[in-house]
Amino acid sequence: MKTKDFRSIVTNYKAVFFDAFGVLKNHKGIIPGVENTFDFLDEQGIDYYILTNDASRSPEALAQVYQDKGMVGITTDKIISSGMLAHDWLKLKIKSGRVAYLGTEQSAHYIEKAGLETLPINKLNLEDVDDIKCLVFLDDEGFDWNDDINKVINLLRKKNMTVIVANTDVNYPVNRTDIAIAIGGISDMVEQILGRHFIRFGKPDAQMFMFAYEKACARQPMTRDDVLMVGDTLFTDIIGGNKFGMDTVLVLSGNTLPENAKMKIRSTGIIPTYVCGSVASF
Repeated sequence: MKTKDFRSIVTNYKAVFFDAFGVLKNHKGIIPGVENTFDFLDEQGIDYYILTNDASRSPEALAQVYQDKGMVGITTDKIISSGMLAHDWLKLKIKSGRVAYLGTEQSAHYIEKAGLETLPINKLNLEDVDDIKCLVFLDDEGFDWNDDINKVINLLRKKNMTVIVANTDVNYPVNRTDIAIAIGGISDMVEQILGRHFIRFGKPDAQMFMFAYEKACARQPMTRDDVLMVGDTLFTDIIGGNKFGMDTVLVLSGNTLPENAKMKIRSTGIIPTYVCGSVASF
């Protein structure tokens, strides 16, 4: 399958929405050459935002990863995470009581910022759940996969409550060929076991794209034709961008391997506007 150079594509747009993991960074950190791409975008006056389903850290912490590598243009206001959307919902809908969560203490930032009391699942007592108003799936780390996932299942069997999934990703790449289950995959399993349906935030839902689009339009007038969505996963980044009415780029530096890309596009029917090897440039 023929791929195009990212720089030859991006100059046709006023703004770019980037996925993070598999596009800008991987298991080793920031992908080499990505900093040159952002220098190029700044030179061309092309606006950019990072749309990530990562709810493991605050937007400030997520932005700091890029700034530490010299990409000072990636400030907190350039980060749009699924955790931010979950935070807004919690602040609007949950007025009191404890909010239980699966994830690290760092990921609980999104609950705490909403002014709510947090309760990690590993500290939950199943005999004391009356004031628990909500459960949030935040991150795939910070808990015992056997004991605490079983505890989640029994909590939801014992008490009916709203459940939020702040990261819809079912897996993520851990190296060039292997993947690991993400918190979205864990929540899918729990839904299947319980026959429940949870509230989900993140790509491919339109809410994140609309949030980013409104921020971009506030900086300069544009239409959706002026925005390019760049991602490594057909089922989140590309279909989400396609449905929102933007052009899309599938990059082959993350979840979609070069040798599988053509087959996956054909079998899923999810067709990106362009295919690139990577956004990094040298």
